[in-house]
Amino acid sequence: MHIRKGDKVRILTGVDKGRDGKVLKVFASDQRAIVEGLNLIKRHTKPSSRNQQGGIIEKEAPIHVSNLRVVCPGCGQPSGISRERDDEGRLVRHCRSCGETITGG
Repeated sequence: MHIRKGDKVRILTGVDKGRDGKVLKVFASDQRAIVEGLNLIKRHTKPSSRNQQGGIIEKEAPIHVSNLRVVCPGCGQPSGISRERDDEGRLVRHCRSCGETITGG
């Protein structure tokens, strides 16, 4: 998967199209990710020991990774990711636009 926890991403489709956010969690089996402060839903909750009052809570919903692009720290633009092995045999992600190595995650 081209997106990792901690990446800065831009949303390509939907209500939040064009907005940037940080990836909080990635669900690899479902190919979805939760982006901080984006794709918000409202959840009606009953009072419980954790939430004494209950009510309507806004929280982030998972979004499919095909609707996300990693924002390159070098050029600042959302771009594709290429993966290559470095000298030590680890996969390293590179920006397809500028060639900058993308760390994090």
